Amino acid sequence: MSLPQSLSENMSLPLIGAPLFIISNPDLVIAQCRSGIIGSFPALNARPESLLDDWLFQIKEALAQPSDSPVAPFAVNQICHPSNKRLEHDVRLCVKHQVPIVITSLSPPAEIVQAVHSYGGLVFHDVINVRHAKKAAQQGVDGLILVAAGAGGHAGPMSPFALVQEVRDWFEGTIILSGAIASGQAVAGALAMGADLAYSGTRFIATTEANAQPEYKQMLVDSAASDIIYSSLFTGVLGNYLKPSISRAGLDPDNLPEGDKDLMDFEKLSGGSKAWKDIWGAGQGLGAIDSVEDTASIVSQMQREFKQAVQNLAQSHWVT
Repeated sequence: MSLPQSLSENMSLPLIGAPLFIISNPDLVIAQCRSGIIGSFPALNARPESLLDDWLFQIKEALAQPSDSPVAPFAVNQICHPSNKRLEHDVRLCVKHQVPIVITSLSPPAEIVQAVHSYGGLVFHDVINVRHAKKAAQQGVDGLILVAAGAGGHAGPMSPFALVQEVRDWFEGTIILSGAIASGQAVAGALAMGADLAYSGTRFIATTEANAQPEYKQMLVDSAASDIIYSSLFTGVLGNYLKPSISRAGLDPDNLPEGDKDLMDFEKLSGGSKAWKDIWGAGQGLGAIDSVEDTASIVSQMQREFKQAVQNLAQSHWVT
């Protein structure tokens, strides 16, 4: 496995809080990092674009404050898509603030890799299959986020077991696994499969710091994996969504047409599209969510679960 020392020595749990469109904000990112996990947010969440500069100042200042426990670095997600007219502007600000980690999505990020490496930052790129992983690796990314079946948002169809195995066979960089990870046991499972870090988004929607509607948070508490549907209708790309939110919007979740990938436009989506305001994404791990709590409490619980899972495995008949 390959995890940069700059990350491992500043983390209390091998976990990244995934960037959540609209939902991730400085309060959530700061709470995650000061709890010992990597916090992240999409650059597009800062609107207008001038607000991104303020957010980066705010996060850096908060994380520089003294702490008795490890304070993890933060990450900014950049959407590499023609509809993202802000990409160049937002990357310049990441370079200006020397953002420790930049998470890239969609197109292979050759120019972003060069820009972030210029100051010693890391680039992690999310992928849903081996073909995409190899394209990203050719661009020199430091890590690959394997978005496997069961992940919230734009998830892939592959089993995490298969995806980690096939990528680890040839990739020597950092592997981050995403897909129904909402407990410390799941984090331990990701590492057991060969990942360096786990990636969790849905679990942190149901937090006091997250910028999500109270009804959204409660729906996560009340739902289970059977309440998730995999559809391309809302953005043109297959993703996992909460059936109750689809029904509430007047649609039949069991009879949804396919979406048009060519119509994907992150500018329009982030401006308040019904697809993001009323149709709510979630991963299959939401069965682990039974209450809305502050981020520090959730991370503390996951740490206990992680340690217990590792201890249980060490004491197993099959290991001893």
